[in-house]
Amino acid sequence: MPLATNLKRYKDIARLLVKYGRAAAIERSELDQLVADPDVAGDTAEPKAEELANDLEALGPTFVKLGQILSTRADLLPVSYLEALSRLQDNVDPFPFAEVEAIVQQELGVRLSKAFAEFDPQPLAAASLGQVHRAALRDGRAVAVKVQRPGIRETIAEDLEALAQAAELADKHTAIGRRYRFSELVEEFRRSLVRELDYRQEAENLRLLGKNLERFPRLIVPQPVEAYSTSRVLTMDYVRGRKITEVGPLARLDIDGEALADDLFRAYLHQILVDGVFHADPHPGNVFITEDGRLALLDLGMVGRLTPAMQEKLLKLVLAIADGRGEEAAAIIAGMSEKLEGFDERALVRAVTTQVSAHRGAKVSDLQVGRLVLQVSHDAGTSGVRVPPELALLGKTLLHLDEIGRSLAPQFDPNAAIRRHAGEITSERMRRSASPSHMFSALTEFKEFVEQLPARANKILDLVASNEMRVKVETIDERLVIEGAEKIANRITLGLILAALIVGAALLMQIQTSFRILGYPGLAMLCFLAAAAGGLMLILNILVQDRRTRPK
Repeated sequence: MPLATNLKRYKDIARLLVKYGRAAAIERSELDQLVADPDVAGDTAEPKAEELANDLEALGPTFVKLGQILSTRADLLPVSYLEALSRLQDNVDPFPFAEVEAIVQQELGVRLSKAFAEFDPQPLAAASLGQVHRAALRDGRAVAVKVQRPGIRETIAEDLEALAQAAELADKHTAIGRRYRFSELVEEFRRSLVRELDYRQEAENLRLLGKNLERFPRLIVPQPVEAYSTSRVLTMDYVRGRKITEVGPLARLDIDGEALADDLFRAYLHQILVDGVFHADPHPGNVFITEDGRLALLDLGMVGRLTPAMQEKLLKLVLAIADGRGEEAAAIIAGMSEKLEGFDERALVRAVTTQVSAHRGAKVSDLQVGRLVLQVSHDAGTSGVRVPPELALLGKTLLHLDEIGRSLAPQFDPNAAIRRHAGEITSERMRRSASPSHMFSALTEFKEFVEQLPARANKILDLVASNEMRVKVETIDERLVIEGAEKIANRITLGLILAALIVGAALLMQIQTSFRILGYPGLAMLCFLAAAAGGLMLILNILVQDRRTRPK
């Protein structure tokens, strides 16, 4: 799409770069290269983190979602900005019911009155991508119907094009762009939005997490109605309850807040470290307390996925942070991250150790595991490594859980919860690795090894018998080491001889003889001249030899 069609959006992005570029470590001179438009005026005042969230909300749905992605990039922004963006919610005006009715009928292929016994025209909630209405199926089942906002896909496509052009310029003209590759960030953002715009993907997430969390009776995930769900319409169970943020001190007395908080934390640790699939946006607006005192997880459009190897690393990191082992945490982060040019390992260890140690003796009310993980991720980024996005996503998730846990139980200790459930998580991972499928895979590999062992053993024995066996060992050339030692010894010996000549010449100066050179005792002068000649030869030899052995 040509830039002209996106000129307004492009200028909006330019204003954001001018205002917040320094928070992302973009130099003023680099900003001037990126933003050459005189209409885009720079604000010299230092903006607050909350202002970025407000500015993104004002720009619309694409930029709200961009803020949610940026909240997982601890290597790009300070922690205060990450916290502000983590709380970013898109509250917008609802679109007319006539459009809702048209979209539902078009997607389901049937009139609204035929598909539903009831359909409330007033939305329960409205967001940038869609809005939710309460309804009832023909069999009386209460459901919530999520309908995608009309024209939202076209709007997002135009905004993404402008973002891609800005990212390409930043990658070409700024050091931070070349370092962090903003174009890849925009591409990742594009894939995330495409998945979120397909409500069939969210329906699958509801089914998957609902099955994975069956072991936690205090948690529920509304299940989708497959026959009434498409890419633009999602029908699911209606949850009767209220947001966690609306629970006051008196209402908290009627629920077991400590048990709910502990179960929620344990469930997320299980999702992240065992299942490898977790609800990546559990902000308080997406967690409800039901009428029967359980917690409902809503809005599963954003789901994180982890490989077994990444799960293992994150488990070790979380335990190291919870136990206050800063050096071990730094080593784990360095091992799981991509090392960039200028990586400073000492700075990484020092920064991570300082952060972890500072929280070791903190009060329960001050402990914020999520904020600590984000801070550690940011410090690692400034030390010259590109941390994996999964680490910052984990920090953002834990940040939300800290907030929810304290809403339920003000004295809830997340560090203690991690240590308390570490044994259970580790045992579950070991049981998963010992499952029939894993055992069958191991047996298959062992079978292949046994089948190929005789042929490989015969080949090795044949090479030994024919004296063709070769062992390649890369080691230091001892001949070069000996030659180098001899050169050093020769130079030291020559230096001692020259020193002796100089000392001898100084002593002979005191002896008066008839043999004199330039008015001085001749023998002493000969010693001095010999020492000078030998010293000059030694200097020339050193310069010539060093030039020959200098690496090309």
